[in-house]
Amino acid sequence: MQLMFKKSLLFSFTTIVVFILFACESNFKEVQKSTFAEFTPSGEADSINIKYTDSGRIKSILISDKMLDYATVEFPFTEFPKGVNVTLYDENGKRTFVTSKYAVTFKNTDLIDLQGSVKITNETGQLFETEQLYFDQKNEWFYTEKRYKFTDPKGVSFGEGVDFSKDFKIINSQSVTGEVENNN
Repeated sequence: MQLMFKKSLLFSFTTIVVFILFACESNFKEVQKSTFAEFTPSGEADSINIKYTDSGRIKSILISDKMLDYATVEFPFTEFPKGVNVTLYDENGKRTFVTSKYAVTFKNTDLIDLQGSVKITNETGQLFETEQLYFDQKNEWFYTEKRYKFTDPKGVSFGEGVDFSKDFKIINSQSVTGEVENNN
């Protein structure tokens, strides 16, 4: 009798454990699905050409082969996995050109993270090159901690860590080397 009771108890315990394991596995798969769904883009576009205006004046033009919009996640962002080509206009209509192989914009902070062969050129012949660069849209300010090369009609300089205005009129370098022509 006692042996039969032990077998019955063991069978009941085994059944409960198996039931719990299957229930947990099913729940785990549902959690995986919901987590995956959170990072599915809520919008997707190919071959985009967006013009940003303010008071009827074009401020910038963004061109990209692919845009993924993650507007429904906790920290919304827009990704450009195939890179961007951006033209920025100042108040006098002078243009600054920005290109990169990858970009992501963070909606709550107005920051753009540019990565991979980042290049900035302007109409005066200046060229800035680096592997990663951030752009603060609100303040129209660029910065990086990475190595960079800056080519100007007066010379070439190299450095690591810099921040500057979109028109290159203000440049703050952390470390810089190179040769630049002095007009004094």
